[in-house]
Amino acid sequence: MSQNSFKAACIQMNSGTSVSDNMAAATELIRAAAARGAHYIQTPEMTTIVQQKRSALLEAIAPEQNNPSVTAFAKLAGELKIWLHIGSMAVALPKSDGGPTIANRAFLFQPDGNIAASYDKIHMFDVDLDSGESWRESRAYRAGSEAVLVEITSIPGQMRDQIQVQTSVKLGLSICYDLRFAALFRTYAQAGAIVLGAPSAFTRQTGAAHWRVLQRARAIENGAFMISAAQVGTHQDGRETYGHSVIIDPWGTVLAEADGENPGFITADIDPDLAKAARRKIPALTNDQPAILRLTTQSAAA
Repeated sequence: MSQNSFKAACIQMNSGTSVSDNMAAATELIRAAAARGAHYIQTPEMTTIVQQKRSALLEAIAPEQNNPSVTAFAKLAGELKIWLHIGSMAVALPKSDGGPTIANRAFLFQPDGNIAASYDKIHMFDVDLDSGESWRESRAYRAGSEAVLVEITSIPGQMRDQIQVQTSVKLGLSICYDLRFAALFRTYAQAGAIVLGAPSAFTRQTGAAHWRVLQRARAIENGAFMISAAQVGTHQDGRETYGHSVIIDPWGTVLAEADGENPGFITADIDPDLAKAARRKIPALTNDQPAILRLTTQSAAA
């Protein structure tokens, strides 16, 4: 572990339909992770509420401006002097031509409590699963259109000659279903990201099949750390999520993983030098070449 290493944490939650209850649960776990020495702490998708019923969701949420949850998380980040990454919240949007009026929005708070960046989920989860589950996120949520890369600066690292080293890394933001779109993560890595985050509320079925392998793939192919907090268990609105919050290094090694049953948190040391080493060994980012597709319609026999 190099002197540039810092501790990161994933908060695993079982968010319900009460914003105040979820805020209390998140705050308790964030404080516990900070007490364990984490300076970058990430919560899962839909930290503040998990509610399938659109009318009830709209009644419970607020716009970003003067949003009590945004204010509370900003205050918490400032108090604990941490980089606090709220994986996502449902945020009310102005009405627009009868379209969706909710954003699935991530927030990254600086140690001074200010918002460093926000990101709206780009890819909407519109699927029909074999289990009979059917999801149409695009009916309620307005998709984002911008990838967001942010530099996390002055993270306390290890001690050197009685002085605490300060390090900085670039972080690429995504949310849940975005994980399946490799080009987004490649864009971040090509722009210098060595940490990638995919805070999620993966369904139990899709999580059991694909969660771990997709997380490892994004880490390996980009030579980057994957840090992904998750929702877990059976929620008040009836949905079931997979859990298994995970932190993976650039070589694909799982550094920490939560279980599939309980809220809690995991931590791991993030060493930026490991990303540099992985990219030297497998220089896929520098070897990357655009491909020109040639479509051949004739058979080989012809």
